Formats: sequence, structure tokens, C-alpha cells
Amino acid sequence: GIGFGFLALVISYLPVLSQSFSRREVNISLLDARAGSPPTAAEMLHRHSHDRGLEALRELLSEWEIWSAELLESHLSYPVLAYFRSQHDNQSWLGALTAILDTCALIMTGLEGACERQAELTFAIARHAVVDLAIIFRQPPCEPENDRLPLTQLGYLRATLAESGLRLREGSGAEQKLIELRQMYEPYVYSLSNYFGVAIPPWIPETSLTDNWQTSAWGTSSGLQKADLPKAVKAKHF
Repeated sequence: GIGFGFLALVISYLPVLSQSFSRREVNISLLDARAGSPPTAAEMLHRHSHDRGLEALRELLSEWEIWSAELLESHLSYPVLAYFRSQHDNQSWLGALTAILDTCALIMTGLEGACERQAELTFAIARHAVVDLAIIFRQPPCEPENDRLPLTQLGYLRATLAESGLRLREGSGAEQKLIELRQMYEPYVYSLSNYFGVAIPPWIPETSLTDNWQTSAWGTSSGLQKADLPKAVKAKHF
């Protein structure tokens, strides 16, 4: 009886893990074309700077609000899921969650015409997930060795967004608010990153990297230089 009970427990346990992992990875894969590989806040905002792009961004953040809640529930119930890796080295649940938090932080700082209320809701549940997972794995918050977004890069980020038609609020007040928002989640992200051995995506993408969907296993890789890509890929994302 104990043997059959144990076998039934294993059979019922594994499909639950597989389904939770599959639901988690779907949105991570979809983020590839929307925010780059690895996903970054700057690239996500840039790719939503087209007509009705900010409305599409609002819908995207709404979907990630639900995704973050599902991640929180599933990974607290089954912590082993946090160890399951994504299919690509430059993708991970922690990296995607960080990119979403970065994007929400920029919008909450003051991005003209953006969906600030939805950004606040998504930021709240995403930050909740990061903090609770840090508690589950007993990883106290820690400060990084290097700042992910120094003032010089913030200025470059603001100029890059301006070229796409997006205006990020300027001034010491906006910079201080962004710092405060980052302090709410970045220390927990760093501690989880060190624990799981996964890289945290930058705020601004590296120009030499291409999206995973633009590459293949036949003589290319996700780190291929754009100069080596076909002409159809060199010009722009799509």
C-alpha cells in the first residue's frame, strides 16, 4: 500500500511541475521579440514606441502582472521550479522579472504618455515575488559591486528614449525616485542572481547582440555580431 501510494504521489507531482514550468516559459519566450535577448527595459520601451505602442505596452504589463502572481504562487508551493533553467542561456525567469521591474520603474519615474497605473500594479506583484522568493531560499538582500545604471548611462538612456519619441522626466526629483524604486527590488535580485548563478540583464542592451529568433544552430549563435548577419537582419529588428 505504501509503495502504490508513493508511486501515485510521484505520478501526480511531476505533471504539476511540468505544467507550471511550461506556463512560466511561454511568456519568457514571448519576451524575446518584445524586449531583446536578454530582455532590457530600454529595448522594451524602444520597441513599443510605434503608433499605439504604449497601449500595447499596457496590455503587456497587465499580462506580466498575472505572470508574476502565478510565479509567486507556483514557486512558493514548489521551490524546485526555481532551479529549472530556460532553453536559452540568455533567458531566465529572474532576468525576465528584472526587466519587467526595470521597465515599470522607468514608467513610474515619469514616462510621458505611458500607463503609470498599470506599471504600479505590475511593479507591486513583481517586487512581491522577488522578495518572497528571496525569503524562501534564505538569501538576504545584498548590494552589487557595480551600479547597473550610473548617472552617465541614465543620461544615455534618456537620450535614446527621446530618439524614439519617448520623454523620460528629468531633474533631481525624478532621479531620486528612480533610485528609491530600484532599492526596493535590486538588492533582492542580486542575492537571487548569486544564489542561482544566473546573469542579471542590463538596463541598456549591448549593440552586438541579436535576438534569439534571428539566429539558428547552423553556423550562428545568439551572440553573433550584426556584421555577420544577412542584410535582412542588419537593418532593424523587423
